[in-house]
Amino acid sequence: MVAAAGRALAALDATAQQLPNPFLLRTPSLRREAQSTSALEGTYAPLREVLTADDDAPATAEMTEILNYVRMANSGFLWAKEGRPITLSLIEDLQGELMRGTPLESASGCLRDSQVMIGRCPGAHSAAPIHASRFVPVPPGDRLRAGVRALIDWLHQDHAGDIDPIIAAGMAHYQFETLHPFRDGNGRLGRFLIVLTLLSSGVLSEPTLTVSPWFEERRAEYYDALLRVSTHGDWDTFLTFFSRGLAAAATNTRHQMLALAAAHQSLKETVRASSLRSAHAVGLVDFAVANPSFTVRKVEAALGVSYGRANSLVSQLTDIGVLDVIETGSQPRRFTAPAVLKVLLT
Repeated sequence: MVAAAGRALAALDATAQQLPNPFLLRTPSLRREAQSTSALEGTYAPLREVLTADDDAPATAEMTEILNYVRMANSGFLWAKEGRPITLSLIEDLQGELMRGTPLESASGCLRDSQVMIGRCPGAHSAAPIHASRFVPVPPGDRLRAGVRALIDWLHQDHAGDIDPIIAAGMAHYQFETLHPFRDGNGRLGRFLIVLTLLSSGVLSEPTLTVSPWFEERRAEYYDALLRVSTHGDWDTFLTFFSRGLAAAATNTRHQMLALAAAHQSLKETVRASSLRSAHAVGLVDFAVANPSFTVRKVEAALGVSYGRANSLVSQLTDIGVLDVIETGSQPRRFTAPAVLKVLLT
């Protein structure tokens, strides 16, 4: 399975590098990842609502957390693109971004100072003592800080001659989840660490991989495989499951990326076949692919045109079927490219 995962990741990265602008496809893919990785932790919102949500004014507390993931991921990707190593400071900053605007914001951005637990044993009620948990991570303090630093030091080592980078990513993910270094956000940050590790090791050059949808569909198997490493030392089961997940996730991401690229090209051809000749019209198509939901004001800022011109462009692309109004009843009106939304919801 490790070899299959390597081939699938290589195919995904090759496809991303061949696209004129893979960055256009990152935001919609990230929202899909954000929805699934949050759902794994019990923070749920329908995918369509996540894709079309206003990132400047999330409608619910759940949406705030989900969209925080998108901003956090972009910060981490920028760090990796600059060739900077994974550090404790980075991980703390990312967790702080993840918790922004939530009840735990004041306690974020630093290692936890209280004991946490993971799950509950079958039959245990919500008020059961900590020993009724499925797994109890190390207590806060010196042991926790030493464990996190040991993990970061291990990530900085060159394992190329000894450990396949996919196996290394799986081991790092397990260790992070076992440490559970923060009061909240550990699962989401730990799954993000998978992609960040693959970028740092050179397996991926473009941060296009979405891993959580596959894990979400196999939630119980995923958590059980992680737990069995701790309880039985069963690395084989977890790493086989993990590699199978990366292979499937890379293949699924690549297929969606190609479908988005095809929709993007089709929309541009629709614009060029119309009476519209403005370069801004094609620019608006690019913007609509990268942003599944937007207002006229966002178009104004992105294209550097007046509000009147932005409004005219949106109306023109709506008239030819490239864009449509999202029926939310809210003001200002929000728009989407239905062809893009259809791919993302498939």
